[in-house]
Amino acid sequence: MQLTVSTPNGLIDAYLAVPSVEVSGPGPWPGVVVVHDILGLGDDIKQITGRFTSAGHVAIAPNMYARGGAVRCVRGIFKALNSGRGPAFDDIEAARELIAGRGDCTGKIGVVGFCMGGGFALLAAPRGFQASAPYYGMVPKDLAMIDGACPVVASFGAKDPSLRGAAARLDAALTERNVPHDVKEYPDAGHSFANRISPAALTKVLGFGYKHEESEDAWRRVLAFFRQHLGS
Repeated sequence: MQLTVSTPNGLIDAYLAVPSVEVSGPGPWPGVVVVHDILGLGDDIKQITGRFTSAGHVAIAPNMYARGGAVRCVRGIFKALNSGRGPAFDDIEAARELIAGRGDCTGKIGVVGFCMGGGFALLAAPRGFQASAPYYGMVPKDLAMIDGACPVVASFGAKDPSLRGAAARLDAALTERNVPHDVKEYPDAGHSFANRISPAALTKVLGFGYKHEESEDAWRRVLAFFRQHLGS
């Protein structure tokens, strides 16, 4: 369902998905904030958000392009991603607070993000979440930005030229900080391997796109990690 979220910078829209009592029991359930990729809050992100309900999570995906669309917002959002501060982080925090305050949520919240959103999910790991699941997200040059991180389960594709070496760098940084983590790089996957991006032909030309086996393996890892750190 669509809803409005109040942030320090005004109202934004978001997509909320709540588990079925018949499928997941009476609750309360842990929560998940889903951070969209550079393409925005489209059908693919909504489908992923809804899928978390089948695993017994209240899930919300804030629209970080709500203040003018992708063209007007993307530059400022990447500026926030590089600096670690800005309205985009306020949007994520507002979404976290909204579901944490719901009576059907346990208050334990994970964050998951894809591509651009994966970078935000990693940087949000020290900011009130109990688990973080970045998919092919940018690892910050200044690793102090992840000091105090919650447990992290991260997924990368070895055929992603934009993130070459990122998995090993993140694994080493989390090990050095004694952060519980599961970092995996899939040898035959590229960028966006867990996203069903349309048109598929374009993604093949660009050298990235959906890989079912790797996507499902990452999904199982994320759910197991979230069960461990968020409860069920």
